[in-house]
Amino acid sequence: MINWQVLAFNQLSLEQLYQILKLRIDIFVVEQNCPYSDLDNLDQQCRHLMAIENDQITAYTRLIPPGIVHKGSLLENQAAIGRVVISEQARGRKLGYELMQRSIDAVWEETPNIPIKIGAQQHLENFYGKLGFKTISDMYLEDDIPHIDMLLDPENN
Repeated sequence: MINWQVLAFNQLSLEQLYQILKLRIDIFVVEQNCPYSDLDNLDQQCRHLMAIENDQITAYTRLIPPGIVHKGSLLENQAAIGRVVISEQARGRKLGYELMQRSIDAVWEETPNIPIKIGAQQHLENFYGKLGFKTISDMYLEDDIPHIDMLLDPENN
């Protein structure tokens, strides 16, 4: 059985924080071969959505409130969902849609009707499109992986 939790940074246990960072590094840095600094000083300002099974975090997203990432720009009044990850052991079980829907619901519970932006790997465009996200940028490379920006606007869904 999956236990879903949304916690602020200061509510995370040391064990949960360790598991989150390990999961992100295992997938983004090691599996995807993208050496980058995962610790970007945003985690402390975010909420963290986790799927926990048998005391292990198997799926995770970082929920970024408005005004954090795009301060001073036209995008300042948008929330963001990032660091979307499912452990290798939990793949193939269709957790991705539930993870993202729970993330969207958690953002809108905190800040109703706010647009949500994601920086998606381009090959996942259809996946996110099924959740209502629309592509708003051309392809760009991030850590040598093709990405696109996508927006979920509650006014247009």
